[in-house]
Amino acid sequence: MSADEFLMLARKGLPQMEEISASIDALGYGYCKMRFPSNERFVRPGGTVSGPTMFALADASLWGAVLSAIGPVQLAVTTNLNLNFLRKPDLGKDLIGETRLIKLGKRLAYGESFIFSDGDEEPVAHATGTYSIPPNR
Repeated sequence: MSADEFLMLARKGLPQMEEISASIDALGYGYCKMRFPSNERFVRPGGTVSGPTMFALADASLWGAVLSAIGPVQLAVTTNLNLNFLRKPDLGKDLIGETRLIKLGKRLAYGESFIFSDGDEEPVAHATGTYSIPPNR
């Protein structure tokens, strides 16, 4: 599955992907690097990027990593996602979600995502998640 094919599928299934203006920097087997552009709508009180924004990036980029391995299966869905906030993101910089599958089975996929402020080497958050893969894909 190409990055363009994934974005088309994601925008069809998740209309907020269009509103966020999410883009794919790289997509390969079991790997997705997704970008959420800096946007003042993502800022929460206290002058930081909201947790739900980072959660959405981790979830969407994990979905991209899963679909890059199994193909365009819209009903592959999140069953669990854990997110740890490590430090405050830099406002004004895009958020980058770099995600890899760790284990791909017949029914479940497990992966991890590191979220960075664009250009920074240290992550602002780390997520692990599991996706359910439908039996008849």
